[in-house]
Amino acid sequence: MKTRSDTDVTSGATSAPRPPAPGARLRRLTWTAVAVLAVSVGPTACAGSQETPRPTDSRWAEGITPEWMSEQMGLGIPDTAQDPMAAYEITARFDTGLLTFTLTRPEAEAYLAKNPPKGKWLKPTAAATDVPPHDFAHLGLPEPEKFKTGMRYGYVCPTATETPQNSGAPAYDTSASDEQCVRLYAHDYAPDRTRIYLRAHFEPGISPLPEMPPASPSTD
Repeated sequence: MKTRSDTDVTSGATSAPRPPAPGARLRRLTWTAVAVLAVSVGPTACAGSQETPRPTDSRWAEGITPEWMSEQMGLGIPDTAQDPMAAYEITARFDTGLLTFTLTRPEAEAYLAKNPPKGKWLKPTAAATDVPPHDFAHLGLPEPEKFKTGMRYGYVCPTATETPQNSGAPAYDTSASDEQCVRLYAHDYAPDRTRIYLRAHFEPGISPLPEMPPASPSTD
């Protein structure tokens, strides 16, 4: 999506919610739906401050693990990743899944090469100062939009159809409107470390969410 705060931009209605089959992944909002959602709240949403207004009826799901969230997003967590964390917020309008972990710089470059963006990686021209702490603040982290130095971001679409590298076509066919994309931020926060932030929106009211293990009986 083209915004005034992007230094390099290549541009590219959801159906009613329904429960997936057992073991199926949650249904992410499609690329088209995310674009419409962002446009509907104005240019600052696309610029990376917050993609949508924050609903007032939200709650955070319990029992969310990085492995579960990775499966829903369709993006793996490297075996060498450190400090993996995940969260899932439920609202009446849409749900939001969060996943983050850290990698060494070479590991991060390999991860980004394996998961290319829709278009090109973007670099913010300024840090967003109007982003309220909410999403990644729930995990004890700053919001990625608040960083300028060392930051890249873009939409990664795990459902994109890969095409032959020598066919003259783009590396990925991103023309389908049913792509289900994840917002990825890569922040080089230290000389040898990069933190990956992943955010995806899902249709509301879809189950199943992870089940909390039963509480241990009290020994008192």
